Amino acid sequence: MNDAPHVPVLLAEVLDALAIAPGETHVDATFGAGGYTQAMLAQGARVFAFDRDPDAIAAGAAVAAASDGALTLVPATFSAMDAELAARDAVPVQGVTMDIGVSSMQLDQAERGFSFQSDGPLDMRMSQEGMSAADFVNEADEAEIAFVIKEYGEEPRARRVAQAIVYNRPITRTGELARIVRKALGYKPHDKKDPATRTFQAIRIHINRELGELADGLAAAERVLAPGGRLAVVTFHSLEDRMVKRFL
Repeated sequence: MNDAPHVPVLLAEVLDALAIAPGETHVDATFGAGGYTQAMLAQGARVFAFDRDPDAIAAGAAVAAASDGALTLVPATFSAMDAELAARDAVPVQGVTMDIGVSSMQLDQAERGFSFQSDGPLDMRMSQEGMSAADFVNEADEAEIAFVIKEYGEEPRARRVAQAIVYNRPITRTGELARIVRKALGYKPHDKKDPATRTFQAIRIHINRELGELADGLAAAERVLAPGGRLAVVTFHSLEDRMVKRFL
């Protein structure tokens, strides 16, 4: 992990909501590049940081080593936080923070296959295990692909995209998929938003079970929080935003 900590976009707002007091125990449910965790440690918190991505856990080892025991990295999904914290005799906690979605670290690595900005293998797996994006687009039928793109990408022309994907299979690279979607939807270089955005988002959400994980994670957070505990959730997608608001 770089010496200069990653600064999350809403870090100041999250810290204000958490109102951390020295000695409190907090959960960073989405460790990623460690921005929230390092800020929590700086305010005197004991932190349990979760991430299902083994690369994130490995990159955070130096932060944990320098924390004098204040940071515990947990290589697990945040939906398992209640069981993982109970196993470490760390319940209840005073705060839980979730920053939902793909991390900048994952997007920046072409070999992880999350982004269409640079070509790489069509992967998108946060945990680096299970069904990949390539498995999905090459094995699912047209109806399922269309459903996923419409449901999780809110793409109004999902059927057209699904037809193009099935017609052009096999697809193994992010660049291939992006070109197929752009051609199906009529990409113009001056368009403000790349037409592949919704399809990539939808496939990523589907194969990582992101909405189900969020629902389970919110329920787990409620179980581990002490009375008066604080929950901070950062979302960037309307589906996630609606789910969090309904939960609250």
